[in-house]
Amino acid sequence: MMSYLLGNSPWDTGITPPEVNGYLKENGPGRALDLGCGTGTNVITLAENGWQVEGIDYVGRAIKAARRKAKKRGLGDRVQFRVGDVLSSELYRGEYDLILDIGCFHSILIDKVDRYLLNIYSHLNSGGSLLMYVHLNKNPVTGHGATEASLKKLGEKLELVKRVDGEESDRPSAWLEFKKL
Repeated sequence: MMSYLLGNSPWDTGITPPEVNGYLKENGPGRALDLGCGTGTNVITLAENGWQVEGIDYVGRAIKAARRKAKKRGLGDRVQFRVGDVLSSELYRGEYDLILDIGCFHSILIDKVDRYLLNIYSHLNSGGSLLMYVHLNKNPVTGHGATEASLKKLGEKLELVKRVDGEESDRPSAWLEFKKL
């Protein structure tokens, strides 16, 4: 959070990842939710591709920046932003065809994964996708990142349809797409 207060955030590149753009090419517009939306880069990309989009982030300053960016692009009627914790069920409004999570899940403690999954499952349309990017934690006792056990919990209610593992600055990572059947 301190990075936002200083006006920068290394995780907010201002560039929509190619994996998200690829998803948009393969799937028609619908209703989407971006968890941990930061300054709204991906919310704006989705909206510019015809989606109705909501973004949630717990950093108020990031949400203010996201609102300014969306307004400047003339997207005020296609986007909504809320400040809050992605684990709070009150922040989810209706059902979504896509829930995007770039960087939230890998920060959630294993004992909170059930609450996260309940929110996702309760608000994802049948046939809808959870598209996520995570840092992977190969040592479940210590360290940062999603464990294979936490990812397996997602697979208890959602079907894993795609996983691409990679490395980002010597840190194992993965892009995953789950579907609600």
